[in-house]
Amino acid sequence: MIFIDACFKKKVPYTPVWMMRQAGRYLSEYMAVRKEAGSFLALCKDYKKASEVSLQPVEILGVDAAIIFSDILVVPLEMGMHLCFKAGEGPVFSKPLSNLEDLKALDPLKAVKKLSYVYDALKLTREKLPKEKALIGFCGSAWTIATYMIEGAGSKSYAKSKKMLYQNPELLHQILSTLTQALKLYLEEQIKAGANALQIFDSWASALEEKAFFDFSFSYTKELCSYIKEKYPHIPLIVFPRAISGYLDKINGDFDVFGVDWSTPLELARDKLSSRFVLQGNLEPCRLYDKKAIEEGIKEILSIMRGRAHIFNLGHGILPDIPVENAKFFIKRVQELSAL
Repeated sequence: MIFIDACFKKKVPYTPVWMMRQAGRYLSEYMAVRKEAGSFLALCKDYKKASEVSLQPVEILGVDAAIIFSDILVVPLEMGMHLCFKAGEGPVFSKPLSNLEDLKALDPLKAVKKLSYVYDALKLTREKLPKEKALIGFCGSAWTIATYMIEGAGSKSYAKSKKMLYQNPELLHQILSTLTQALKLYLEEQIKAGANALQIFDSWASALEEKAFFDFSFSYTKELCSYIKEKYPHIPLIVFPRAISGYLDKINGDFDVFGVDWSTPLELARDKLSSRFVLQGNLEPCRLYDKKAIEEGIKEILSIMRGRAHIFNLGHGILPDIPVENAKFFIKRVQELSAL
């Protein structure tokens, strides 16, 4: 698999490419399946439909890897928290986590078992996916998942989470530790079900100042990576802590690929990290609105990464109103231009 070879810095005929959120609303085929399912969570829990939409970008766009369709918040959902997705609001937990009693009411081991629909989707997708295409499993970082559990929804200030961090750090560490134990087993089950690689999304890494980031976010991500790598050294691990360009000097860990968001200068990430890690990214997603902008962005990134191990991706998820024709153009041009 070209994607797996690239993750391990092996020589590849071209730069492999995939997109975060590639199974999503910009595809009419996805919207048709979503409508059949009835809701976002229903789609996540229907393993046959989840597999179907996971395969769509491979079939329609020609990406080099599929990523399983799911959501980072299915873990706290199955731990016992009530989750719904509200139009215009996104995910909402009706009873946010605020004290130790709330945490003790949750069952991480039960969650790992109840997430069988994710494993079933992975198994079916791996069976149907062409052998040369990789299948990526994923989870959220403990910190990013915890922010939703504590805030009750998405946040701009993360005030409740950060108030806990500074007023009651012991409780926050207990929450993060509990989540990390669940995520270790969850990722392990994903590997057993057929995942060829794993990505850890730390979408809200940039909410934290430097010391807090390494103490309350990245330390748990590193613990998770070390657990998986010790048992499954053949599985590439990708970390994606978004928008932490100021902290790159101190990044280390037992993982293979570092995802670079679009706001981080790729030259900076290359100079700081590429001797140790493969870099993934980091085309500005809005460039996909225009083919000329796509072409220019691809050429610039390939020039920056020439001679360095690289996986092409967007610097964040693809947007819902991107023309499918442009997404196809992006994938094809990366494969063509990087092969020259």
